[in-house]
Formats: sequence, C-alpha cells, structure tokens
Amino acid sequence: MSSGIDAADVKEIQHSGPGPDVQEFHDATAAPPKLPRGARFLRTGLCAVVFLCLVASVVHVLLVFLHVAPANTVSKRYSSQINAWVFPFFEQNWRLFAPDPESVNRQILARTARTDSDGSFEVSPWFDLTAVDGSAVEHQAFPSHTAQNMLRRAWSGYIDSHGGDDSARTERAVMMRKYLTNIAADRLAAQQGGTFDFVQLRVVTMPVAAPGSSAGDRPKKPAENRLLPWWKVPRHAE
Repeated sequence: MSSGIDAADVKEIQHSGPGPDVQEFHDATAAPPKLPRGARFLRTGLCAVVFLCLVASVVHVLLVFLHVAPANTVSKRYSSQINAWVFPFFEQNWRLFAPDPESVNRQILARTARTDSDGSFEVSPWFDLTAVDGSAVEHQAFPSHTAQNMLRRAWSGYIDSHGGDDSARTERAVMMRKYLTNIAADRLAAQQGGTFDFVQLRVVTMPVAAPGSSAGDRPKKPAENRLLPWWKVPRHAE
C-alpha cells in the first residue's frame, strides 16, 4: 500500500510540478533582435577604421625599417617612395646608440616683409626663433618635441641638402627649404601678427668652447653669420 501511494505521489509531482513553459523555452532560443541600421553602420565603419589603421601601421613600420636597414634590392628600387614617406617627419638615425653632441650653438632669427599699395617694401625687426624654443624648454620637466627639435632639425636638413649654397638643386632641397620657411612663417604670424609676403632668416653660429683650463689659452673662433635670401610665402595674417 505504501509503495503504491509513493509511486502515485511521485507521478503526480512529475505531472503537476512546475516545468518550463513551451512559449518561454521558444523565446529563450530565438535569435537576438537585429541592431538598428544606424548602429550596424557605425559598427561597420568602426571596423573599417580599425582595419585601415592596422594596415597603415604595418606599412609605416615596413617603410621605416627599409629606411634604416642596410641598402638592399628593395630599398634601392623603391628609394623615392620610401624617402617621400619618411622625410621630413619620420626620419630615423642611430644617434640614440652613438650620440653626436652639438659642437656649436645656433641662433636662428627671422623677419618679415610686405609690399604696400604704393610699392614700398616694409621690413619688420628681427625676431629670435631660437629664444622662443629655449624658453619653452628651460625649467620644463616634460618639454615638447616641437620646442626641442623642430626648428633645429629643419635647419640641419636645410644644411644637409644645400651645403654652403642657398640654391635648391634637388627635390629634397626644395622640400627642406619650404619646410623651414613654413615653420618660420607660422611662428612669426603667431608672435607678431599683421600681414606679410616674404620671410628671411639669419643664422648665427657660435662654437662651443672646449672644456678644461687649457681652453682659455686658445683663441676664440669667430661666430658665423649667415644671411639667407628673401623667400616668398603665402600672405599670412593674424
């Protein structure tokens, strides 16, 4: 008797106990709702941007590697494309491992000129670009790369491509001249304001004295004063 009752109770519990509703089970396994069209478009665009950034990063690393690697068949064949990408913003060298300290101090000054309506030529006073960079670096715990290197490296690139002559005979020389001119014009426009049509640079090179007591017995080398030609620039205004 007891076993029969127990079996009936078990069967009743199995049939009358709570169980998953058929409709609820169907809803749980149904496909998730589709995203709105705008959200799908945004996700697709984000994936495309990420993919393009990865491709650009790989291409950039490859071109920089070919630039710093020893000359080979690939770097010789595509030298123009590599140089067009690397210079002047991504130039690499080995000075981190073999430092080449500066042996001179350079002071780069600039002035502007504009042509008035009556044909007269109005020239501004000299402005010390190097002093502005120096003040931005001095007493700064984390000075910007722009203040430390932009003007200095632009002048080094100009010297390397022009030498002692201010005539640009190669495409790189033309590019470095425009790069140096644009730096000077942008900084003069920000500091002085007004309008101008021409920019001229003057570079004063002063040798660094040798260390030690014997340095006082040596005659000081004279400073070199190099005056560059007037360069035409797009009209700048404040």
